[in-house]
Amino acid sequence: MHGVESSKEERKLAAIMFTDLVGFTSMAQKDESLAMAILSEHAQVVRSMLQRYGGREIKTMGDSFLIEFPNALDAVRYAVEVQEENSKLNSSRPSEKRASIRIGIHVGDVIHSKGDVFGDAVNIASRIEALAGPGGICITEQVYDQVRNKVRFRMTKLPSPKLKNVNLPIDVYVLGNPLDDGVAERVEFDRARVAVLPLTNMSPDPNDEYFADGMTEELITALSGIKGLTVIARTSVMPYKKAPKRVAEIGRELEVGTVIEGSVRKAGNKVRITVQVIDARNEGHLWASNYDRELNDIFAVQSEIAEKVAGTLKVRLLDSDRLRLAKSPTGNVEAHTLYLKGRYYWNLRTKEGMDRAIEYFKLAVEQDEGFAAGYTGLAQCYLVMGRNLLADPAVAFPKAKEYVSKALELDPNSAEAHACRGNSLHYYEHRLKESEAEFRRAIELNPNYATAHQWFAHMLVQTGRRNEAFAEITRARELDPLSRIINLNVGDAFYYLGEYDKAIEQFRKLIDLDPEFALSYRSLAQSYALKSEFDEALAAAEKYGELSKKPLETTLDKALIYAWKQDGTESHRLLAEAEANYGKEFLSPFWFGAVYCVLGEDDRCFEWLNRAYNEHDPSIMLLNIEPYLERVRGDPRFLALLKKVGLSEVSS
Repeated sequence: MHGVESSKEERKLAAIMFTDLVGFTSMAQKDESLAMAILSEHAQVVRSMLQRYGGREIKTMGDSFLIEFPNALDAVRYAVEVQEENSKLNSSRPSEKRASIRIGIHVGDVIHSKGDVFGDAVNIASRIEALAGPGGICITEQVYDQVRNKVRFRMTKLPSPKLKNVNLPIDVYVLGNPLDDGVAERVEFDRARVAVLPLTNMSPDPNDEYFADGMTEELITALSGIKGLTVIARTSVMPYKKAPKRVAEIGRELEVGTVIEGSVRKAGNKVRITVQVIDARNEGHLWASNYDRELNDIFAVQSEIAEKVAGTLKVRLLDSDRLRLAKSPTGNVEAHTLYLKGRYYWNLRTKEGMDRAIEYFKLAVEQDEGFAAGYTGLAQCYLVMGRNLLADPAVAFPKAKEYVSKALELDPNSAEAHACRGNSLHYYEHRLKESEAEFRRAIELNPNYATAHQWFAHMLVQTGRRNEAFAEITRARELDPLSRIINLNVGDAFYYLGEYDKAIEQFRKLIDLDPEFALSYRSLAQSYALKSEFDEALAAAEKYGELSKKPLETTLDKALIYAWKQDGTESHRLLAEAEANYGKEFLSPFWFGAVYCVLGEDDRCFEWLNRAYNEHDPSIMLLNIEPYLERVRGDPRFLALLKKVGLSEVSS
């Protein structure tokens, strides 16, 4: 109840931070009013950014703050920004009014009780804070392990300190202060590596949000086709729409040298677009412009912006680039508006979103039957729905094939359409050599298209070309570093290499990035089970069920875990429950086959695996690499099935 303090104790894992002002006591003795004014400014700096990083102020103790964060990465990023902001304040103050902050961060179990937190984690954070120099940040090894590949600062290990009231040895690192040139490790990223931030919707109608998002995506697409640029994908820039940050910080997080930001105002048939190009290293403006145009002139504006960006960054445009930029995908304003609404719902990546996207894409191609991008949008929706069992694959895949054929007939140079064709050939038609050719053509047309690299990686790993697959998924992550599904696929790559510890580490990192992403828990559960860490596997499976709202799929996953645990009784009970309700939820026949394989019931195993093939279950393409099927790989029925899906020449 609001306003009533709970007396219930709660234990959880958290990142704990202590901050304090260096020399505050001495300052207060000399000039109390000045000290209090500086303390007030310090409190304002500390509190102003907390919400952005998910931080929660627990309490203050004089000039010190005790703060809790949901994860180590947000705590460290917050600490860096606090130090940067305080340094800016110091540069504008006379020397006698300058104050430095020390920060200590530790991750561990804490106990919540009556609005306060207790535990060793709190004690350790308070002790290591004192080890940080003025303007410094100290972190424990537990924090270091979670952030070392995610922040661009040197982290120097201190000689093992003896901490008061801490019995166990604690390794402590100093995070290089980005404002101290003697300590900082500055990484200057290529200016031709670009991030287009979400354009701000300045339209009087808030329902025009789709238009601003659509303009952002189309500008990314326009720039992505320029051979001399590397452009971050939409998935990794859209989070900054709801959590805005300074350009320099975005540059570090996305490892880009250039950031593009701006706004869109749509009113009736008029549109104003404001764009500025910023050097991420020093936040200096490289170029800016305003465009006031009619809606039917929007493609010319996108082309002009793309050309101006290339010129500003001294990237030479090829004739093919100019021809592509000059080509208008549709001359029908209404068709384009409907298409942008479709993209908005497609990007939600939910069943409901896909259904709405399909409605708008169909309306778009009704308005303009020659609008290739509209057909590509339809193909993408049906492919993803079939691949992720959001619809019956036997229905979704043929529709995807039909729409992508129409898209390529209208625009043979669409990277997106070629990637869709590659995906359809892979999962629906099992024509793998032709699938590979389509993916390579998509990447040739647009090397910045992260999805093409990602989908190509799927095909490569499933055909046993694991090293090539890892290279492709790594490239996809470089282009879309914050994509949840691409980061999941990096973990999957480790899983299929048999490196389960690395897979688990990657899935854990993904959970730190987004604790609500259900699929990470499913992959984590399967990895833990193979290591015989069954309690962890079952806990992860339960979490997947809670987040995915797919109780029958969760039941099937748990049946697999119990089968691997050699608890046939519980596995059969769960399996029977899933089978009895088959059809109430889209379930993968392939995974029924995997459970029966582990249980040693080969006839039932192949009954379900053949059903997976006949029902176009996309998971059948895991046949030759899924470790849970290892036992039956020499069975003639297995070899016959491999031949059916085009994998007979691939050795595991």
